[in-house]
Amino acid sequence: MSDNYNDREPISSDDGYSSAQYRTDYSSDRHDDNGKDEYGEQKYTSGSYTYTSENSAKSKKTRKPFFILKCIAGVIALVILGTGTVHVYKFLNETKDELAEFSGSPSKTVAKNNDPVKDKDAEEEPLPSLIELASRSDAKPLPDIVDSIMPSVVGVASTFEFEQQQSFGMWGWNTMPQTQQLRGTGTSFIISDDGYIVTNAHVVYDEEYNAGEAIEVSVLFSDETEHEATIIAFDPETDIAVLKVDETGLKPAVLGDSDELRVGELVIAVGNPLGFDLFGTVTSGIVSALNRKIDINEKKMNLIQTDAAINSGNSGGPLLNSCGQVIGINSAKMSSSYSSSLASVEGLCFAIPMKEAKVIIDDLINYRYVTGRPQIGINTNDISEAQSRYFDIPVGVLIRTVQAGSAADLAGLEVGDVIIDIEGEPVTTAQELNEVKDKYKAGDTITLTISRQGKDIKVKLTLQERKYTRAGQAVPFEDDSKISEN
Repeated sequence: MSDNYNDREPISSDDGYSSAQYRTDYSSDRHDDNGKDEYGEQKYTSGSYTYTSENSAKSKKTRKPFFILKCIAGVIALVILGTGTVHVYKFLNETKDELAEFSGSPSKTVAKNNDPVKDKDAEEEPLPSLIELASRSDAKPLPDIVDSIMPSVVGVASTFEFEQQQSFGMWGWNTMPQTQQLRGTGTSFIISDDGYIVTNAHVVYDEEYNAGEAIEVSVLFSDETEHEATIIAFDPETDIAVLKVDETGLKPAVLGDSDELRVGELVIAVGNPLGFDLFGTVTSGIVSALNRKIDINEKKMNLIQTDAAINSGNSGGPLLNSCGQVIGINSAKMSSSYSSSLASVEGLCFAIPMKEAKVIIDDLINYRYVTGRPQIGINTNDISEAQSRYFDIPVGVLIRTVQAGSAADLAGLEVGDVIIDIEGEPVTTAQELNEVKDKYKAGDTITLTISRQGKDIKVKLTLQERKYTRAGQAVPFEDDSKISEN
């Protein structure tokens, strides 16, 4: 045998069998001569290692269930660990995004394939601006609109002449009239390539100082050239005037339809506020209201209200929509005090609707006055309640004069008659009389109820077309007493 096994001696079993078995000196296992140990189990010896067959099998059988349990426990532990890791990763990632959003710094999510994941918020389009929201679907950029309209915008300078009483002497008792001149500026715009220009009537016709029509009018084009202009006609009731310059090849503005306007729509105003030093000033705003009934200089007007800035000098300039079309003529601004608390007001500006203005402009160019406007042919005074009690006459509209050949003359109206009703509507002032009368046109027949010598009489009257002119200009009839004309 190998030299690892020393001092070996043969042994014989008790049953007489001769066996060539060897026992090592260092083996401590106890067994009988049949190879069994003291417990009767078969014992094997192989070299220096000794093991028992049944014990080995039992050991294997005993270890196998524990091994399976250990494997199952390991798998469960791996699942728990993996799930926990995923949740911890998600928590940390969400916390990082929240911290980044709170601090204002951008965060970026990366997919497993290292491709950036698009943020949902980043995919959304930015909200449109106020100008975009207020513009029409076919709107043009504002700079393009300004470039297009500016050659059509014209400055207007008018010179008025009026008399003013001047006092002289030690005590100022002596007075004599002195001729004074007044210069005003405004804005207008070209409507034809052969020189017709539109502006406000109050730019070339003064009522505040009783100066009347301007004695001289000049216009300033956007190229800074100045030209003399002729007043074709003007209509104070609608505050529209037409001028003419002897020029051709001019660029007219594009006129639009004011009936298409909507409240909240974008509008642009162009004009010369406070004079020509600010020539071509552009402002913008929205349509604040439509069909505003406003009393201006004792005239009721139907106007567009806007918050686009309009100031002194802007009068007569164009009001444009977001397509660059003229849809109004800038006319007035409410700038002083409006309530009993004397609060200052801003952003209340008004323009004449272009659809109504077109009819007036055509008549002023073709006929020098507004056609179809009804007239009775009388001058009147209002009778107040105090005058009614004192003179023992009804409250109403007193006829002071009757024009020869007028509708009133043909209907038999007389001086001293008091108009108390028109077409079934009671009237107490000339303004109320005109409001009802203006619902009709020349040629219509209306019924008036008058009080004459204490009796009420109904009179049928056929309205005539008003044609009062002065030097070819359409102006209202007026006399020194400023009696209302109808």
